[in-house]
Amino acid sequence: MKPNIKTLQIIHLALCAGVIVAFTILSNINSISDIFNITEVSTDDYLYIAIPLLAFIASNFIYKFLLKKADKNATEDFNFSVFQTASIARWAILEGSAFVILFLKPEFILFGILILIYLILLRPTEHRFKNDISFL
Repeated sequence: MKPNIKTLQIIHLALCAGVIVAFTILSNINSISDIFNITEVSTDDYLYIAIPLLAFIASNFIYKFLLKKADKNATEDFNFSVFQTASIARWAILEGSAFVILFLKPEFILFGILILIYLILLRPTEHRFKNDISFL
């Protein structure tokens, strides 16, 4: 089990590092105050404000939906492959939404950073695997 978790942790680290590098290079942040400086919000911007919320809801829905394919009577390797697939799908939704904010509406970079923080907090561990699989 340890090598499988380590592999998944490396995938997670690469996803997080890619988003961090992209935010560092592509954002025009000169100071911390630029992050919190949100310009006047128009009605067209509500979609971009809703992106983090929609990403959070969609990623958790897909994650739980894919975890339902796990079986308590199946081997641990089978259940881990289900957990791995569900985790990668969840991270992809979050990573994609962070990139959407970065490229389409960089003024709302704070929301992208919040998605990134949530993505970092989803680091896979053996405890998380056993805990999430046991709730089937």
